[in-house]
Amino acid sequence: MSWPPRTRNIAALITAAAALLPLTACSSTPEAKPAAKAGAGFPYTVTNCGVKTTFQAPPKRAVTMNQHVTEVMLELGLAKSLAGTAYLDDEVLPEYEQAYEATPVVAKEYPSYEKLLAADPDFVYGGYASAFTASDGRSREALKKSGIESRLNVENCDKGKATLDDLYTEVRETGRTFGVGDRAERWITEAKATDAATAKKLKDLDPVSVFIYDSGDKTAFTAGGKGIGNEIISRSGGANVFGDLNKSFGDASWENVVDRKPQAIVIYDYGATTVAQKKKRLLEDPALADVPAIRNKRFAVVPLSDMVLGVRVPAAIEKLAQQLHPDLKK
Repeated sequence: MSWPPRTRNIAALITAAAALLPLTACSSTPEAKPAAKAGAGFPYTVTNCGVKTTFQAPPKRAVTMNQHVTEVMLELGLAKSLAGTAYLDDEVLPEYEQAYEATPVVAKEYPSYEKLLAADPDFVYGGYASAFTASDGRSREALKKSGIESRLNVENCDKGKATLDDLYTEVRETGRTFGVGDRAERWITEAKATDAATAKKLKDLDPVSVFIYDSGDKTAFTAGGKGIGNEIISRSGGANVFGDLNKSFGDASWENVVDRKPQAIVIYDYGATTVAQKKKRLLEDPALADVPAIRNKRFAVVPLSDMVLGVRVPAAIEKLAQQLHPDLKK
């Protein structure tokens, strides 16, 4: 084919320019697209309860299971990252009500695996180990196989006693995972100031021996020494009479309650059994009549959500301290 003179000149220029280009640029194989830039703080790698995860970006569709982890998310301003929630123990704090009401409830308690998948999550955040029960198909391994990352509240890791440092870790790592590390650090700074102020008020007071009554009839279901509840009691100016129980929660005999002579009883307020019913059960048991706390009707009441590892802890310490040491109110 014969090119017109002007076209031949243009074609020659194109051919010459092409010769100067690197060979790879002329390859018929399409060049791979450059990877999208990770946001600040990503990729982020964290090991949580033995599970190592690398996040290339914040999760977009999280489902929370158990109230205290839901409240961690809401405190960090992550309501828009919630695709669903499940298992409310009591009322959410007033400041979270609006955001909570806008969040789909996947199930009243724990959802089935199928119902959980129907929420299309890319992340599941559990408050208790029971959130990831293998027999119900919701193990962290099963979720991972479905392309879903997960986190378990560190109070439930197989470790030693839960402390305030664990609380700060929980908030910090959750904040980093969702790209709001700055918000997490601000909360931690405020929490530490609240904790220090309460400790200062209590420094010259003797601790009050405390029996924690969660529930139970034939045996007493109580808080042991491993959970954050034990730490809250201690930092509130109390001493958990079952602090030697190497569990977060466990059963104790009523005979042991009598033998340990608690000066005060802390009642966990949640579920179908009311505080009034729990007090009645304790006060009307003749076997407990000589327990100092029963004899003096010395009770403190706290919502269960105050006594697990979540963002309520600093305020819970302060409120419980006022109940165990009424003079602090003056």
